[in-house]
Amino acid sequence: MRTAMQVIGLLVTGAVASLSLAGDLTGYWKMDEDPVWIEIKNDNDQLTGTVVKNANIPEATGRTMLKDVTADKGEASTWQGQVYAQKLGSFKDATITQPDADHMAFKVKVGLMSRTVTWTRITADELPKD
Repeated sequence: MRTAMQVIGLLVTGAVASLSLAGDLTGYWKMDEDPVWIEIKNDNDQLTGTVVKNANIPEATGRTMLKDVTADKGEASTWQGQVYAQKLGSFKDATITQPDADHMAFKVKVGLMSRTVTWTRITADELPKD
């Protein structure tokens, strides 16, 4: 019985530790370079990001921009997923990092080229009004 409790304790500790490795990407974010705002939601440990406003491309509003995002078990505050690359018109593999609670970066590699897009967390009150 004692051994079973020790095994359960280790499993719970491992689960809690893996959750603590990941930050929290859920919420509203504004792209640092362009007037684009997204909302990231968590649904059954899958993160999805939707464009809530794009001042340059209004028809992009409502589009899924981020999908299939899961925490990278080996790296703290790092996720792997798919990011919609507007210029390429398709989803690309991306690494998402969060250096602190209010900033994140998407790094997308296509062939030998890579691009990093940075974002700043905002509140719902900071979303632009139409």
